[in-house]
Amino acid sequence: MQDILKKFSFSIPTKLEYENNYIKNLGKTVSSYDRILIITDEGLIEAGILETVKNHIADKKYSIYSDIGSNPKDYQVEEGAEIAHDFNPDLLLAVGGGSPIDCAKGIEALISKNEESISELYGKRTISKKKIPFIAVPTTAGSGSEVTFSAVITDTDTRVKKSIRSKNIAPDLSLLDPSLTVSLPEDLTAFSGMDAFTHAIEAFTAKTSTVVTNALAIHSMKLILKNLEKAVNDPEDIEARGGMLLGSTLAGISFNNSDVASVHCMAESLGGKYDAPHGFCNSIILPFVMEHNKDYCAKKYAKVAQLMGLDCSNPSKGAEKAIEKIRKINQRIGIDAEKMQLKKEDIGELAERSVDNLSNESNPKPMDKEDYVRLFYKILEEKEK
Repeated sequence: MQDILKKFSFSIPTKLEYENNYIKNLGKTVSSYDRILIITDEGLIEAGILETVKNHIADKKYSIYSDIGSNPKDYQVEEGAEIAHDFNPDLLLAVGGGSPIDCAKGIEALISKNEESISELYGKRTISKKKIPFIAVPTTAGSGSEVTFSAVITDTDTRVKKSIRSKNIAPDLSLLDPSLTVSLPEDLTAFSGMDAFTHAIEAFTAKTSTVVTNALAIHSMKLILKNLEKAVNDPEDIEARGGMLLGSTLAGISFNNSDVASVHCMAESLGGKYDAPHGFCNSIILPFVMEHNKDYCAKKYAKVAQLMGLDCSNPSKGAEKAIEKIRKINQRIGIDAEKMQLKKEDIGELAERSVDNLSNESNPKPMDKEDYVRLFYKILEEKEK
């Protein structure tokens, strides 16, 4: 399944602290800082989580930037950087899901490079030095952004999602507190959970996978398969919430050192075009891409089937069973292709964007524009049933 002599490198620049109700220790954790810029979103404010954070840092001077959507936009990163420039914080504190955390990474990049436009930093460019210490507090179990050193930002001129990648935009510290994920609505619990599962599967099967990323991905999938439906059906199940948070973080470490692949190429195309929720897009697309890939990585998909408790003695049949089980999980947790934002007239453009995505080369089976067009049409057929 994996060549033991394959060359690889591995790193994670972020320190992790995991504890249920860790938020009570926040004041002590940030005790050496005086001026804190909090990056969050309106949903966290409405859920009362920001108020909890503020209570624990009441003795500090802080400013709040919360004008961030489900997919962080270029102008939002730039607005946040302007606030940071004026406020002059000695700590960035991102509280929320992948969007606030990625926005904070973009703010870090702009300040570190002394740039005003985030468009100057897209692509594999090195941020040579971190300017401001950065702590992430994830409140969803899905994106893995709390442990990755990339940020995905929507370029609003082109409506394309673009990436900034550098170890120096990763959080210095991530505080993993399952209690902060309890208020996540049922649909977002489902979307973010399948987002994490997609990260794990793509990291496991990408051409760039290694023995280390495989181990992380496999354990991530075990945790997610055990806890996802429990977390959706019983939001107060704190053990399920903890399992999902750990599964998401492990998947983030895995794909950050391996890669994602064609599921993300398609999902990011849809997200840029329609501002569609990333986790939802991944959930719907995943089985379609697995169908395309199955002849190239049947043994690995059969391993996924084994983790699901299915017979995988025949790799090809095991792969088919894994794909079918994923479709059933989607159905059970309320993820329906009918809600997918996809228009027939946009498919050619979306396919081109998918081919151009940096992760296209990592897909186990080659994907060209015609392949992406075919899969988008299959999804459209599913949507219109």
